[in-house]
Amino acid sequence: MNILGVILARAGSMGLANKHLLPLLGRPVIEYTFDYARQASRITQTVVTSDSPAILNLARREGFHAIARPEELATSEASVQATCLHAMQWFEAACQTTVDGIVVLYGNVAVRDPTVIDRAIELLALSDCDSVRSLTPVGKWHPSWMHHLDGDVMKPLHENNIHRRQDLVPTYLHDGAVVAVARRSMMLAGLHPDNPHAFFGGDRRGVVSEMDQTVEIDHQRDMYWAEAVLRERGVVEQPAERRQRKSA
Repeated sequence: MNILGVILARAGSMGLANKHLLPLLGRPVIEYTFDYARQASRITQTVVTSDSPAILNLARREGFHAIARPEELATSEASVQATCLHAMQWFEAACQTTVDGIVVLYGNVAVRDPTVIDRAIELLALSDCDSVRSLTPVGKWHPSWMHHLDGDVMKPLHENNIHRRQDLVPTYLHDGAVVAVARRSMMLAGLHPDNPHAFFGGDRRGVVSEMDQTVEIDHQRDMYWAEAVLRERGVVEQPAERRQRKSA
């Protein structure tokens, strides 16, 4: 399959300012996503779409296609599917090719299961489904143990008497590591712009990673958690002199 990697990196953030460029073990957060895109054997080419000149310059230096995102796609209200459709159509026009599908990679996800991107693409190809998302078990944050509050009165979301975790029905949450979408499904974004989930299509599949395999940077505490996981994986801090040579 001809798969286009689309790295999303909007400049603005409601939670942590400039999060894609914050230093994590001596490297900008987004560079970890660059690494995952390069390491994925099933991605053919990769683009970076952003409204940040600094991110676009970094993407070019790293050898990626850089797409200056239109203003209407650079707001907090802009949908992922509209941005991805724009990136796919830009790439197809610029390179005079047609892709079979895309892989959506959020630039602020600094830690992923190293196999999850290729596993998602493989499932997309083998099943001929519309989309594949990466999932993680919800663990103790299970809807069977959640409540509404009426003032301070607890009302269970789902009535039950389950008290052991092993008795809970396995439930999963999209962790943001990867979304793989077939081209035909991606085109639904243009046909149904008011439905931000149209590009997932009808046949939606999932690949599972263990808990804590994915770390998305949205708050300062996420930076600390990402650093801890990376150090546990053996990643060492990049020396200052190497960072300076790279940015020169």
